[in-house]
Amino acid sequence: MNNSIQHFCQEGIVKLEKIMTDYAKNPTRIAEMVYSVTDMVTKLGTEIIAEEWENFDDIIRKSPERKKQGWYVKDRVETNLITSLGQVTYHKTLYHNKNTGEYEYLLDRAMGINPHERITEDAVARMLEEAVETSYRKGGANASIRNDVVSKQTVKNKIHDLQFPDLRPLEKKQVKYLYIDADEDHVALQFMEHKGDIGKGVNNTAMPKLAYVYEDVYAEDDRRRLVNCAYFGGVYEGPEGIKELWSKINGYIEGSYDMDYLEKVFINGDGASWIRSGRKYIEKSKFVLDRFHMHKYIIAATSHLKDSAEDARSEIYRAIHKRVKWMAEGVFDKIIEVTESESKQRAVEASKKYILGNWQGIMEQISNKSAKNECSAEGHISHIYADRMSSRPLGWSEVGVDKMSRLRVYHFNKGSMLELVRQQKKELPMAAGAEEVVLSCAEIYKSEREAKANAGNYADIPVYSIPKNIRKVLAIRHHLWDL
Repeated sequence: MNNSIQHFCQEGIVKLEKIMTDYAKNPTRIAEMVYSVTDMVTKLGTEIIAEEWENFDDIIRKSPERKKQGWYVKDRVETNLITSLGQVTYHKTLYHNKNTGEYEYLLDRAMGINPHERITEDAVARMLEEAVETSYRKGGANASIRNDVVSKQTVKNKIHDLQFPDLRPLEKKQVKYLYIDADEDHVALQFMEHKGDIGKGVNNTAMPKLAYVYEDVYAEDDRRRLVNCAYFGGVYEGPEGIKELWSKINGYIEGSYDMDYLEKVFINGDGASWIRSGRKYIEKSKFVLDRFHMHKYIIAATSHLKDSAEDARSEIYRAIHKRVKWMAEGVFDKIIEVTESESKQRAVEASKKYILGNWQGIMEQISNKSAKNECSAEGHISHIYADRMSSRPLGWSEVGVDKMSRLRVYHFNKGSMLELVRQQKKELPMAAGAEEVVLSCAEIYKSEREAKANAGNYADIPVYSIPKNIRKVLAIRHHLWDL
């Protein structure tokens, strides 16, 4: 690191002084000055990182433990890693173990990097932070602040390989009621695994599901806010998939809330079978048909009646509020009798089937007036899924829809992308003898750093009279890269 800083003091500061001098001639050119300073500082940062890695490589090469474990120098190569700061170019040593025949870059092992990895975890985190909001292409362009672009295919591969942790429960608390809103999006697929592999007659729609648990709803300015909202989602298909989704939700609820104190869990939705099935997996739960869909189907059954439409709706609502199912069925039958068009008759039949089929869910809705059953699932689907996946034409695969929906859920649960990236790492199998070498190097490296600290890290750097503005730049650099 000393060499990089010394080189910066000898040449970089001169360039920075020129930047400031040029800026002083025209103080309105703020952007140009900021861009130039940023470029200088980030370039210094990548040089410091490269020198630090090469110092570690030197320590491994000079370690007395290396030969004892049978590791001999085979080659030294130049390589690159893209970091969130920019591309770092450095040298590392390839070793051959004469005892086992293995070849290994011991520096990679010390740094926890896979042999073919070309992007550091901080850069991957930046990619995900952008890709979850916009596109794979923009995610690749956002990998580093120096615009070292990663291909959109690489971003896609990283996202497709993601494994997501279960949501951590809250600190256990007591509430009387919990609410679960659930719905699904419809995302058009362009391919399953590769373009052109979806033939005619094949279902080309993926339906990522979304469910979220919350404690209460309260008004904040002109908006309504959910209290302690936790999201769950992904493309959960078939009975086993639905069971897995509800099991995750149930595990979160049991881990976060006192189940003895909890009185009821309201599952709000449009009546889809997978939503109603939540009652089997969530203790103390009741399905509630959301008002939006109830009103939607009642309007669909009566809108063609013109002047009589309002009277017909009132009859249906009267039957609902009196909780008399046969009365509601009779109103629908009367509407069908006076409806001449066959297509309209089918629409009324569909509405009748929907309302009567979800009668228990409607009764739960009107019976629990103290509960805040105000399902907002359609709005959440639009905000969490559709904004990224279905509101504009995109080339999705089924895996892509599943992974992106889970990444969006993780994002809206305020998960750390860096933490997610780190959780993907599996324990690398340590080559024979490499562990002993790396551990020894770590100890040597620690002692060297302590010796430097005692002697003064910058003892060998010439002293310059640095203008105040330049000292500020160096202070920022020190804050960013030396912590």
